[in-house]
Amino acid sequence: MVLQVKDMDRAVSFYERLLGIPGKRVSAGRHYFHCEGVILGIVDPQSEGGSAKPIPDHVYFSVPDIEVIHAVARQLGCLSSGKVHGEPAGQIVKRPWGERSFYAEDPFGNNLCFVDSTTIFTGLD
Repeated sequence: MVLQVKDMDRAVSFYERLLGIPGKRVSAGRHYFHCEGVILGIVDPQSEGGSAKPIPDHVYFSVPDIEVIHAVARQLGCLSSGKVHGEPAGQIVKRPWGERSFYAEDPFGNNLCFVDSTTIFTGLD
């Protein structure tokens, strides 16, 4: 999964704090975070002459301790202020499909969702 950003140093600092892992710089315009079998790539397209664009949908993270991640997201000021199915998106809420989750946004407009790993809905249950 790749997220585009406009400021690599700011993005790395943000994601290191939010995810609680350091990741690895692989080039001047790329930093990778290993997230339980998925690599989250933070890419600054400006380093190659392009411009950063946020993704159109949410990136979902399954996390074992949603309260800890929520507290960090609150400290970072990135909790979503919108609503999801009539409930506050930025609060930990049990969604109609059974997941406990909250929504956030990185400083570059990329939408994020964090789901309690004990409640994750795969559609296969």
